[in-house]
Amino acid sequence: MSLKEWADNGWLRPHQSSREEIAGLLTIVDRDIADAAERGISADWRFGIAYNAALKLSTILLHASGYRPERTLQHFRAIQALPLILGDHRKDDAAYLDACRIKRNTAEYDVAGAATDADGKELLEFAKTLRKDVLGWLKKHHAGLL
Repeated sequence: MSLKEWADNGWLRPHQSSREEIAGLLTIVDRDIADAAERGISADWRFGIAYNAALKLSTILLHASGYRPERTLQHFRAIQALPLILGDHRKDDAAYLDACRIKRNTAEYDVAGAATDADGKELLEFAKTLRKDVLGWLKKHHAGLL
């Protein structure tokens, strides 16, 4: 499927991004990457913060592509759009982030201790790598938004 087909299904709506919007989202990503490395908070919170950084990077990709998710399943749609935007080789990344989404929801809404220190470190490193990839993609495809 393509992003246009997702929009035709009602899963996305058109969105006109701007340099200011992308810059604002990148400041959130940078804040969250820094905060997720802090040691004075629980593993659950560090994991959740790293997840938020990765989610914002997924959102940047969607916004730059001219879309935003509809209100239902926003996180899921942003994450599942990764391989549609960056290529099929990112399907495993989307699956990993979706598993992180579920774990983050468990830690946020159901029970403390759902995420380990190792989970948080792994997701933080993933977010750092994804940040580089997203910036490279933006430079190549939407340099005017940087």
